[in-house]
Amino acid sequence: MDIIIKEQLAEDEHKPINIDGSFTVDGVLVLSLQNNQITYTVQQVPPFEKSYADEVPEEIDEDDSDDSDDLERIVYLAIAGDRVVGQIKLKRNWNKYAYIEEILVDKQYRGLNIGKKLIQQAIQWAKVGKMPGIMLETQNNNVAACKFYESCGFVLGGFDAFVYKGLDQTNNEIALYWYLVFE
Repeated sequence: MDIIIKEQLAEDEHKPINIDGSFTVDGVLVLSLQNNQITYTVQQVPPFEKSYADEVPEEIDEDDSDDSDDLERIVYLAIAGDRVVGQIKLKRNWNKYAYIEEILVDKQYRGLNIGKKLIQQAIQWAKVGKMPGIMLETQNNNVAACKFYESCGFVLGGFDAFVYKGLDQTNNEIALYWYLVFE
């Protein structure tokens, strides 16, 4: 199956993109700090389905109609045939890193290296923009994503146990910050 990665153009912005980004949570990363390095083990939990799309309240949903130029923000699409099966949203972060705001691969198309192709495109964009690397945030219960980022060369650089408490005081998810620093 041929997968094409292309920049989302202005005329594409209003076309609906229906990517099933849901995933099964069946474990959580349990963090520890050893020699100033964050390590983890995976603790199994009863499985359940999760989708980030279900968690963002409409009132604070991000507005993608940013008029910034391509050096500050960009979206790439992964296309199989005539269907969008993946997407990565990038921006230049305040600390000069490229920041992955969102990366999605449709559930039916996982395991076909689409995520790696999107990361490779992000690396290219960041290098052209003379950024020192790429960073992103995910949660400790998205074990498959964490292992994927690790397989792409990202390292765990930090965490925050309070980020999601603003949405729900009973939320025990931990925000994990992953970095890919260019040499």
